Amino acid sequence: MSEMSPARILTGGRAVASDGETGVSRQVFYDKKPHMPHAAAAITPRPIERWKDRAFYTGMSIAVIATVYRGFMRSYFLRSQYFPTPLAPIAKLHGAMFVSWTALFLVQTVLVARRKTGIHRRLGVVGAVLAGAMVIAGTAIAIVSLRYNFARGNLGALSFFAIPIGNMVVFPILVIAAMASRRQTETHKRLMLLATISILDAAIARWPLAIMATGPGAFFAVADLYIVAGAVFDLSTRGRVHPAYIWGGLLIVASQIARLAVWHTAWWIAFARMLAS
Repeated sequence: MSEMSPARILTGGRAVASDGETGVSRQVFYDKKPHMPHAAAAITPRPIERWKDRAFYTGMSIAVIATVYRGFMRSYFLRSQYFPTPLAPIAKLHGAMFVSWTALFLVQTVLVARRKTGIHRRLGVVGAVLAGAMVIAGTAIAIVSLRYNFARGNLGALSFFAIPIGNMVVFPILVIAAMASRRQTETHKRLMLLATISILDAAIARWPLAIMATGPGAFFAVADLYIVAGAVFDLSTRGRVHPAYIWGGLLIVASQIARLAVWHTAWWIAFARMLAS
């Protein structure tokens, strides 16, 4: 059960809970009207739905890996087959970190599905360290890319700098929120998924689709479909979207709108030019 309910599942739709004041045990049957507050009933997965949760989050983690592989197949994974020059060391490090994050996300999801929570918690420490390193590396590669492209006369790099640097603001916020709610499993897993979704736009932008050439609005929209998938899953299985999807999803979308609003402004161009010089 999630943090929203004190009940411990024993079989099928039956649960046993202890009254905090009297210590008297009572049974709750989820195949009838739940004897719990409406909010908790809407968010807490029923026993019969747990396999759906496991399947959904495992499937989403696999989809994330597939998204990253397709996006960076030519420029990273199979680079030697498409480009004569190797990646710069900082780009290799950056790529290794972000690929490691997606792989760790899948491993953590599978560990939870198999009830290996002890290993999951220990690997969570590794994930926290990795997330911090990713923010540092991601910020560094964004600045290096800005300077490289600007030095070669690409003035569009000044505007585009808002896209990756924005990710390096949203991603740590969601990871920190997820870590802070690690004892609240329903919130924690959704925030971790959202944190991963928040950095998928770089991979999606490299999909060989004509629409991606139209600019950030296109790959932001595709990335947001992953958020929609989580919300639809909640609605179909619980009848309500979990607050983590609402507030975390709004943070991602609001950051996208903010970046598109400022990236061509004079003050942003001046700021990026200062970093590029």
